Amino acid sequence: MPALHPLENYLKTGREKIDVLFHTESVTGNKLVLGQSHEEVVVPLVQKFIHSYRDLPLSVYQIQTKFRNELRAKSGIFRGREFIMKDMYSFHLTEEDFEAYYQKMIEAYRRVFERAGIADATFLTHASGGTFSRYSHEFQTLTEAGEDTIHLCARCRVAVNEEIREENSACPQCGGTEATVKKSLEVGNIFPLKTRFSDAFGLTVNDQGGAHTKVVMGCYGIGLTRLMGAIAELHHDEKGLRWPASVAPFDAHLIEIRSQNQESRSKDEAENLYRDLQDAGIEVLYDDRDDKTAGEKFADADLIGIPWRVVVSEKTVGQGKVEAKRRDSEKVTLLASDELLKKLKM
Repeated sequence: MPALHPLENYLKTGREKIDVLFHTESVTGNKLVLGQSHEEVVVPLVQKFIHSYRDLPLSVYQIQTKFRNELRAKSGIFRGREFIMKDMYSFHLTEEDFEAYYQKMIEAYRRVFERAGIADATFLTHASGGTFSRYSHEFQTLTEAGEDTIHLCARCRVAVNEEIREENSACPQCGGTEATVKKSLEVGNIFPLKTRFSDAFGLTVNDQGGAHTKVVMGCYGIGLTRLMGAIAELHHDEKGLRWPASVAPFDAHLIEIRSQNQESRSKDEAENLYRDLQDAGIEVLYDDRDDKTAGEKFADADLIGIPWRVVVSEKTVGQGKVEAKRRDSEKVTLLASDELLKKLKM
């Protein structure tokens, strides 16, 4: 979807004066804004394709750069004026269908955060629903680097955003009143939109009886830039990052260490291994720099944090092996190439 949006669409929804909008205009004088979310674009788009109850439910999503004119951009990639977001919008004939889909999205997001390696520290959090409903929901990850405060229920482990806690001290899930106050970072949210945006653009469909029926909407977002920061906060040590294998940029970090005193065989062996790993579908970062010491290469590998470090040297070549070490372990193992392939494919 476009990053440049016509201001007239925001006038229809009454959001033309929200404080995070970047305003601009074309050379012909058309007034535009940079997309901070995409309700004003997706509704007119979907309107061209849905006309009957048979076209619903429908959901569409994208992964795209968003722009928000934050007064105080801070905390690196946690709060910036430009960031990457996965945003999705769903369209429903009835409130009941929307509610059922909403619950599916809660479970889908839980699976996303499990695969990202942050599920144990990430909690479904009740937040204000604004004008749409009593509650919306955030997914908050516990970290001292976060800028939010949540109250985590001692009984059911559901959280409440602090501003909602001020309105109601009881847990909305179980009614419990004992909670632990934690610093956290919002990594996702799901939100009932009801008919606000469909009403603004006159989006209706014909029901089974042929009558015009309003379309109920929901929106669902994951800040991918912020999610990456949350993973880094939870998965690191004093040496650097420790990427979970599910989201690591590479499977293995291959390091070649050559001797300065004799004709090196390690380069040929390392390059052969590099090709073999790629042919096996294993993504490899290959460090063949000849102006860095072994210690510098190891330090860089720890800093980058790829799950496996694989070393080819004169010593390992002489034994017909390679050195393999997991980033989250100090244990170094000598393996034959076929044994390494099996381990990396596990």
